[in-house]
Amino acid sequence: MSEKCKKIYITTPIYYVNDVPHIGHAYTTIIADTLARYSRMVGMDVFFLTGTDEHGQKIEQAAKARGKSPQEYADEISARFKNLWDEFDISYDKFIRTTDPDHMKGVQKAFEVMYDKGDIYKDVYRGHYCVSCETFFTDTQLVDEEFCPECGRSTTIVEEESYFFRLSKYEERLLEWYESKPECILPKSRRNEVINFVKNGLEDLSITRTSFDWGVKLPEKMNDPKHVMYVWLDALMNYVTALGYGTDEKRMDYWPAKIHLIGKDILRFHAIYWPAFLMSLGLELPHHIGAHGWWTRNGEKMSKSKGNVVDPKEIADAYGLENFRYFMLREVPFGQDGDFSQRALIDRINSDLGNDLGNLLNRIIGMSGKYFDFRIDSEGVKTHHASELEEAEKIFSGIEPYLYEVQTNRYLEELWKTLRIANKAIDTAMPWVKMKEAKEKEAMATIALVANILAKVSVLLHPFMPKTTQTIAGALGFAITTEQYRRLIKEKSLLESFTIKKIPPLFPRIEEPLVETPAKKEETAKEEKKQKRGSEKRAPSETKSEESGANLITIDQFFQVQLKVGTVVKAEEVPKSKKLLRLQVDLGEEQPRQIIAGIKEWYGPQDLEGTQVCVVANLKPAKLMGMLSEGMLLAAKDEEGLCLIRPEKPRRPGSAIG
Repeated sequence: MSEKCKKIYITTPIYYVNDVPHIGHAYTTIIADTLARYSRMVGMDVFFLTGTDEHGQKIEQAAKARGKSPQEYADEISARFKNLWDEFDISYDKFIRTTDPDHMKGVQKAFEVMYDKGDIYKDVYRGHYCVSCETFFTDTQLVDEEFCPECGRSTTIVEEESYFFRLSKYEERLLEWYESKPECILPKSRRNEVINFVKNGLEDLSITRTSFDWGVKLPEKMNDPKHVMYVWLDALMNYVTALGYGTDEKRMDYWPAKIHLIGKDILRFHAIYWPAFLMSLGLELPHHIGAHGWWTRNGEKMSKSKGNVVDPKEIADAYGLENFRYFMLREVPFGQDGDFSQRALIDRINSDLGNDLGNLLNRIIGMSGKYFDFRIDSEGVKTHHASELEEAEKIFSGIEPYLYEVQTNRYLEELWKTLRIANKAIDTAMPWVKMKEAKEKEAMATIALVANILAKVSVLLHPFMPKTTQTIAGALGFAITTEQYRRLIKEKSLLESFTIKKIPPLFPRIEEPLVETPAKKEETAKEEKKQKRGSEKRAPSETKSEESGANLITIDQFFQVQLKVGTVVKAEEVPKSKKLLRLQVDLGEEQPRQIIAGIKEWYGPQDLEGTQVCVVANLKPAKLMGMLSEGMLLAAKDEEGLCLIRPEKPRRPGSAIG
């Protein structure tokens, strides 16, 4: 992003008020909010728009079915969206509604401009219309000559007087735009489907209706009161009416939009109809149209009938809003369909956030407190850790393009590489050993390196997790601001001497799903009923035999055991023992644990140092030959001997197993 670009305009789609907010709405809005927050942090003048789309036959019918006026129904559902975004602390600058008077005036103004230009004419329309999708389809597009190709519902034959927009006129100009601006559609893989659609030929677009009344009326000068505007002309214009188009145009200097964020189901409207409308109005085209995929749940399409629709508020309340934000932005490459499961969310919280980020902060808080009374000084970082610092800085300075290409998962993947650099620096330098060797400056340099990496990570992670990162920054003695972004990221400065603060763990470990879906509740009830019937049919002797022989444990009992990956940093024989080795094992904690293991018959110290093992980490400490053992190694033994259980690939010390 060029620093010369002072203004930036970011939009979500305006959400149709035919239903309450779901996880797809939350996903789009969280992406937009993250882009807006990042842009503000780096010093941009941001205008961030979201809102609701409230006109059309579908809304009119839904309101009637509920015994309400269309306006009452729209007010109710629109408020749900706005309230949820406020609860989610979405940093929008304007929440637009297509029932806003200024919006309707702007749409009427646009209709006049396009009509006066000769791009709108009156005729009669006959075609297959899907009320649910608010879209007409040709005979060849229908499924089985009747059903909507988008939603599968029956279409109806509509024949009525209509005004048409000369969409066909802009076919060549649209193709030129796609060719000259290859990044106008993101991800780029979606560009070809749009180009192919346009190359197959564009028909003029019907843009008014007379069969219902809930919509924006035509301008008075048209003297045609029975017509209301097609919902997509009305809705798409929100992106410029929000800036004052047709009324007070003082904010039009934010145009063109940096990016319109949308779901892939409305790409055609945004990548074909909208730029054609803008060409007709003489306005610049947006820089990017970003279309994301759909979310499934546990591999299945979400539907009310299956009871598997994800309520974003319920998930955020249970797991924490910022943890939810991180998961949504990290889990799925932008543009691809994503699968939501609580287990995947829990894994991200425990692994990425808890083990990688939270535990790293805890490690330096512990070491700095034990060795330096919580004081941290960056003076020796460049002397003792120049290569690690250079490697991290290269990542910090190169990840911004991922964000503006909406590759949030890649951005976070790259950022997390710097946490691995920090963890590896601790494991390699072993500050606790340096302190024993009276190399205090080297120990301080390692702790300070990690503190600086954490500080820079907190700045670059701030748009994703704004409250969490301010807590991390506060512990490190600074606040995240545009000035600190410039100093720590752009100028690559280091933290000055400061006192680190002890804070509670940021990401407590989660073992079990915290939200039970309606479908799961029903499944649980059925299973309990089935088990009850089965136990009633069994004879007492059979039940006793099963219980005594199976030696079964529950999943809760299993999760009480904490299994972790550890790195053996030192190994030595225990004098006078034929079986025991004394190991120092790094589990990602302040200092290594001592584990006494009876494996000398199969392994020597030279076989173990620098390798990884699996450890029972919450075993009660025990004394063996007068030495304290703080864990147990996992191993398998048969007639051929003993073999340690090890990770298939190297993992960060302290990584959870399970």
